[in-house]
Amino acid sequence: MVKEITCNQTRVVTTHRVMSADLNEHETMFGGKLLAMVDAEASLAAVRLARGTVVTASMDHVQFTRPFVLGDAAELQAFVTGIGKRSIEVFAKVIVEEMATGKRTLGFSCFMTYVAIDEAANFTDYRLIGEDDEQAFLMETYQNRREHRRTERENLAAVNAHVNLDKLFFVHIIKK
Repeated sequence: MVKEITCNQTRVVTTHRVMSADLNEHETMFGGKLLAMVDAEASLAAVRLARGTVVTASMDHVQFTRPFVLGDAAELQAFVTGIGKRSIEVFAKVIVEEMATGKRTLGFSCFMTYVAIDEAANFTDYRLIGEDDEQAFLMETYQNRREHRRTERENLAAVNAHVNLDKLFFVHIIKK
């Protein structure tokens, strides 16, 4: 039996006010802070589909398109856009809202891939349903992104085979 689930059933929406503790030396939101926020919140969309434990496998197509500054609202929206046998793709976007004007612009977007680690997890009988143009487009282009990730994994495996894991020793020479 096919289990149908809509993108909106997995949707996560959360808002974060940019505070001084979030800022870097450029007085904009620190990218690492934003990435951590996106990973934590977007994982909830995957869990809404899996109803079990998921782990982050990848974050790709990362785009920082506008800086977030002190006092802005960062509204994160995330929802499932693709399903593999045990993997779940989640699209995440963060909209910047200038609180003084109400102007809203896209500040960040990415795709996250989560993998269900529960032994019984198997999503082959799931059917994802998009409910608007954004969701339909992202679902239609899912297989292209999935193939791109497979190719990237192969390329990274070749790189990783050449990564040096030796411990480095540094010698400090004191001149008299």
